[in-house]
Amino acid sequence: MTAMKVLTEHDLRQVIVLDLRVVQCIEDAFLALATRAVVMPPILRLDIVEHRGEVDVKTAYVPDLDGFAIKISPGFFDNPAIGLRSTNGMMVLLSSRTGLVEALLLDNGYLTDIRTAAAGAVAAKHLAREGASVAAVLGSGMQSKLQLKALMLVRPITEARIWARDFSRAQVVAGELSSELGIAVKACRHAQAAVQGADVIITTTPASRPIFFAEWLESGQHITAMGSDAEHKNELEPGAIARADVYVADSLAQTRRLGELHHAIEAGQVSMFAEFAEIGEIIAGTKPGRENDLQITIADLTGTGVQDTAIATLALSAARAAQIGVIFES
Repeated sequence: MTAMKVLTEHDLRQVIVLDLRVVQCIEDAFLALATRAVVMPPILRLDIVEHRGEVDVKTAYVPDLDGFAIKISPGFFDNPAIGLRSTNGMMVLLSSRTGLVEALLLDNGYLTDIRTAAAGAVAAKHLAREGASVAAVLGSGMQSKLQLKALMLVRPITEARIWARDFSRAQVVAGELSSELGIAVKACRHAQAAVQGADVIITTTPASRPIFFAEWLESGQHITAMGSDAEHKNELEPGAIARADVYVADSLAQTRRLGELHHAIEAGQVSMFAEFAEIGEIIAGTKPGRENDLQITIADLTGTGVQDTAIATLALSAARAAQIGVIFES
């Protein structure tokens, strides 16, 4: 007889919140990817074009962790028009020793949202100027909120701007964040106005054409681009990658294939043979990140299976400690 723990989104929200513990968990995952024999196959991807839908399956094995996660992550971007979330999903955590299922995490995409925001915090921690106080967020979905919250865990943000194609939506999000975070958050009608003078810029959209342009870049800025997690998605003008002093990937193999780097290579702005650092290498100190306050830095986040294994492992450990969830025996 085998036993499996079943955890719902409600259960998981009780034990996993966006805090420094989760940021450290994801930072450790990036470090493992750079320094250990992590097995992380390419993303399995399914596109459902007629419904503006996509499904990604991600996984990774990290040596010495008891389990590894397999995540199914749908994104259907017309859902908000019918009152549904655009993202969803679940994770299965299996034993690294036996392959038996240890936990079913019915998180509806919650853990993905949290680990993605935490990855943004890790990028800013290692690449943004230490005194960064002004943030600009392009996008008004769930990640726009979470990325700003995560950023505030690692940088002294006192002011933020929000831009979205739907200005009224940006106004709503700005009001919510201003109340919740206790800082000045304003909606901007134009993306360029939002990013002008910002220390940290975060792009959080499913855009297929650039929403941020190279000519907007200013000395010392850090940009975290986290929306380009598929070949057709593109938030940054390719020239922005070429103009950056420091470009960093979460996984260089992935960003060459489907990140912002992929578009810069296709546009001839960057050589396909160019070598860049990964976040884990900067954390490990084997490659340099930001070296002065004048450099422009870009982090290209496509989402990695190692993040999913890390957050799922943390969630199961926390659920066991809190004695929550339902045990299913078979």
